[in-house]
Amino acid sequence: MGAPPDAPQPPDSEPSPTPAAEPSPDHPHVSVLPLETLEALKLRPGDLAVDATLGAGGHAAAMLDALAPGGTLLGLDVDPEALELARPRLESLAAAKDVKLLLVQSNFRELGSVLDAHLAGRAPRGILADLGVSSMQLDRPGRGFSFRFDAPLDLRMDPRLPHTAADLLRALSETEIADVLFHLGEERRSRAIARWIVEARRRGHPVQTTGQLEELVRRALKVRGHQRIHPATRTFQALRMAVNGELDALEAFLAAAPERLAPGGTLGVISFHSGEDRKVKQAFKLQAQTGRFQKVHKSVLRPSEQEERANPRSRSAKFRALRRLEDDAPAL
Repeated sequence: MGAPPDAPQPPDSEPSPTPAAEPSPDHPHVSVLPLETLEALKLRPGDLAVDATLGAGGHAAAMLDALAPGGTLLGLDVDPEALELARPRLESLAAAKDVKLLLVQSNFRELGSVLDAHLAGRAPRGILADLGVSSMQLDRPGRGFSFRFDAPLDLRMDPRLPHTAADLLRALSETEIADVLFHLGEERRSRAIARWIVEARRRGHPVQTTGQLEELVRRALKVRGHQRIHPATRTFQALRMAVNGELDALEAFLAAAPERLAPGGTLGVISFHSGEDRKVKQAFKLQAQTGRFQKVHKSVLRPSEQEERANPRSRSAKFRALRRLEDDAPAL
């Protein structure tokens, strides 16, 4: 996964930008920008809508309200645990509101095939994707998503994937590890961290647990004591994105989802990472240039100060929406 020839080289000495704080048990998962997303989607009773990244089901619950009565909600999540945790609440809400609910374990890059298989290719009025990681994943030690627990370094959202983060760190070269941390985690001192990881591997102690990786990052960055933003935050983010192929999946989703919308339908995406937001911004710009779609907002939407105070996780959230023009026929 080497950098392209014109990519900037990861420096060792510059300080790392401050990322958003990691969710904790004291700050449970709360859906971000709930009012803004519903306003953009403009769902109506009887419509078909898709929550392409179900997670804890917060956005889905609000969408069920808007679709009632008689609507249909398709919920996708690549994580089977997320689906099963959200299922009882959403099924109860859907039954009470007379909305058909369909939950499918699938990566959102496979939205088209899921629609074809389960809904005869029907065109949704609204599609929403929240690219953030659920606190349900972060709070489960065995999943290896958090450095708050010492656990196997897994980081797979879909347990069917063949390779864990530990596998990745055993297989990649020092340069490749540095590139992953720099490009996906925006870790400015990625080279130093990569050197420590490879040196541990050379000595016969490859990184196998979250605790081992967290300690190596602290040593590489010469960090001691408590920090408001944990020094391993960017490293864990980068490895999670690499293991799950998140940017590739996002590109596939952004290419396919607009074409599946009903005329007048809206695609909304909430991102938390600058690389993800750039891909969303560029994809929506290209779609708008075709004359068949238009951006819903002139500029990106961010959480209000009130929401940021109530939900610190929302600080880095960015929301963009794209609408299919009413006179454009859906491509099935």
